[in-house]
Amino acid sequence: MQHRGKVVVVTGAGQGMGRAIVERFAQQGASVVALDINEAAARETASLAGEGVIGLACDIANADAVKAVMEEVVERYGRLDALVNNAGMGSVDAFLETPDETWEKVIGVNLTGTFLCCREGARLMQKGGRGGAIVNVSSSAVLSGEGPSHYCASKAGIMGLTRSIARELAPDGIRVNTLVPGPTKTPMMADIPEEWTQAMINAIPLGRMGEPDEVARVASFLASDDASFMTGQNVGVNGGMVFL
Repeated sequence: MQHRGKVVVVTGAGQGMGRAIVERFAQQGASVVALDINEAAARETASLAGEGVIGLACDIANADAVKAVMEEVVERYGRLDALVNNAGMGSVDAFLETPDETWEKVIGVNLTGTFLCCREGARLMQKGGRGGAIVNVSSSAVLSGEGPSHYCASKAGIMGLTRSIARELAPDGIRVNTLVPGPTKTPMMADIPEEWTQAMINAIPLGRMGEPDEVARVASFLASDDASFMTGQNVGVNGGMVFL
């Protein structure tokens, strides 16, 4: 029970990796706040994960919404110990056909949303005086370049954000690391053309896509005391597709 007594917030918790991460932390004894822009999906995750989990709606690209939900976490639990910024989106637009609004939306959710959650979450951890852990989810597409430009740009930004705030927050005992998954069996992958999916699998030495729980176990580790001397790191979970 690595996280017994801890309070953990997970974004993008309505399905896929986010749901698996919520379930993992709940299994490890944490009180978990599952956030998703889709309130029904967040509540479904909470129901499936069981006792100690609540589901709340939050548009992480909206600064006021993020601040409000973090304030609710403190009102309910009085503390925040760990934050997993998993929420993300993308599309299959080619670079030259990418509309301005698509670029802005993807950057807004993936990068700005991660920034806003890190900022408000770190403020709560700093006030609590007990340190904490932040896990930001990026993507192996940043290193392979095999992904839409807006998605790769946003996920690369997450890596830079992580390294910067890891240094700044270290004196407060707040660790910040980046989890870098490869292709994983999630609903988001269903929107990708079959030939793209097969090409990804062909590029993975272990010969398969990852399972959401395989990513969740690493997220749990990075937020645990077992990773107490790790901060500012990129941790790959990609079957050998790329090396960090």
